[in-house]
Amino acid sequence: MKKKKWHQVFFWMFWWLFIIVCTFTIGYFLTMSIFGITGRPPEPVAYVLFGIISIILFAVVWLFLSRIFFKKDENDTRRKPVKDAINAMNRIARGDFSVFLDPDNFGPYDELVESVNKMAKDLGNMETLRQEFVSNVSHEIQSPLTSIGGYVSLLESDTLAPAQRKHYIDIIKAESNRLSKLSTNLLKLSSLDSGITPFQASKFRLDKQIQNIVILLEPQWSEKNISITAELDKTIISADEELLSQVWINLLHNAIKFTPESGTIHIVLAADSEKISCTITDSGIGIAPEDQVHIFERFYKADKSRDRSLGGNGLGLSLVKKIVELHDGSVTLLSEPLKGTTFTITL
Repeated sequence: MKKKKWHQVFFWMFWWLFIIVCTFTIGYFLTMSIFGITGRPPEPVAYVLFGIISIILFAVVWLFLSRIFFKKDENDTRRKPVKDAINAMNRIARGDFSVFLDPDNFGPYDELVESVNKMAKDLGNMETLRQEFVSNVSHEIQSPLTSIGGYVSLLESDTLAPAQRKHYIDIIKAESNRLSKLSTNLLKLSSLDSGITPFQASKFRLDKQIQNIVILLEPQWSEKNISITAELDKTIISADEELLSQVWINLLHNAIKFTPESGTIHIVLAADSEKISCTITDSGIGIAPEDQVHIFERFYKADKSRDRSLGGNGLGLSLVKKIVELHDGSVTLLSEPLKGTTFTITL
């Protein structure tokens, strides 16, 4: 009798181990199918979604098999919640993220139902973001391509004056640079999101870095007769030098771009035992309050009427925020229309 009992224990241990392996395998392929529709998210999110789907599958299988082996006498009405949950997950696997199950109709399975609803909602949000991202990228690519194609056609004319031909060529170069910058920023954001870009911390003089970038951008601010002043405390920081340089380039480039002729830009770098703070203040056109809450979103442009004349693709400030957060820092802004803008970076 004792030997028979051990046989039963080993039988059920093997059976449930087999079920766990099967459900997690199915969960993996189901997750990959969903990612094939929505696009693969960053690795940490992918692992979490895989775990959630696999656990839900195991719970569904466990409930279903428990009904078969231990509660065969229950009628179809008691089994309906499990069937509805399975049908809902099948719809999600096919890309239908509008699934919603009423927890009140599932009795003791309300937690399972809430998990299914949450998964559908989260995947639906991801799909919406993916569609918006694709739409924005398509728009940003299409505009310069259309411009390039149009001016190339004009260049085919043999009657163009040299000055006019040079003007068209300059426009084509500018639009090509826009495409190149868009591609570079997209690749950098993608690598930062996925963690592919290694974080290489080293000690360096932050004040020297900012000073060198101001000199690097001199052709841009001197062309507009902008006065740049700086108060830079000697500051040694341990950070990723290449990534932080992108922060100052983007912020100063924006300050120059949106500051009118003969305007001013003031930079202050200060440090104490707890933090490093850098403020960049310009006398530019400013940012409206309704735009300030969106200014760090990807592809967001506060002044749509200036897009073509000033260039840009709405990714610069997204990169700034991402890089600063990788350094456990924060970025904030104060701005009023026609009174300038101040960005503050705290590290």
